[in-house]
Amino acid sequence: MDKTIELLKKSDALLEGHFLLSSGKHSDRYIQCAKLIQHPEYCKEVSEIIAEKLKEANIDVDLCVGPAMGGVIISYEVAKVLGTNAIFTERVDNEMTLRRGFEITEGARVIVVEDVITTGKSSFETVDVIRSYGAEVVALASIVNRSNKDEINGLPIISASKIDVNTYDADDLPEHLKNTEAVKPGSRKIIQ
Repeated sequence: MDKTIELLKKSDALLEGHFLLSSGKHSDRYIQCAKLIQHPEYCKEVSEIIAEKLKEANIDVDLCVGPAMGGVIISYEVAKVLGTNAIFTERVDNEMTLRRGFEITEGARVIVVEDVITTGKSSFETVDVIRSYGAEVVALASIVNRSNKDEINGLPIISASKIDVNTYDADDLPEHLKNTEAVKPGSRKIIQ
């Protein structure tokens, strides 16, 4: 079994039920990486897997940037393994921004590090911030890639694991979800 999947299961981070995703879609599985990250030893193992895959892909990194909330801790842990710095972006008035005196050097090779990549929305809001400083985004990295893609908008996705999760429109739910209430476990506002 994939080591990351094993750690997600061990930490009860793979949830089954009826979930309402931030995209507005529904799913019968949800990945709550915060449950894995609460165990420093699991987070370290997953970070080492991501760092190794970055090295195998010959991706050199000067800086790791994690979108708040989900990317903050894993970005720091990946940076620690890579021997570089980590900072984070956060939303202010619903717009991703860089605050707290963080700086991004022009020409720096940067990766965006997330807990889970699904559509890439948070990642690309962060990519825009990074590029506004004249830095080069060289990859998206994550604990879990559930996008079903190896790249988004020309950027490779380097993840510790890939997981396929079915999603459904509200008016096209499978029978096993139709009569159960949806739970919203994520941190982002639902898109209507």
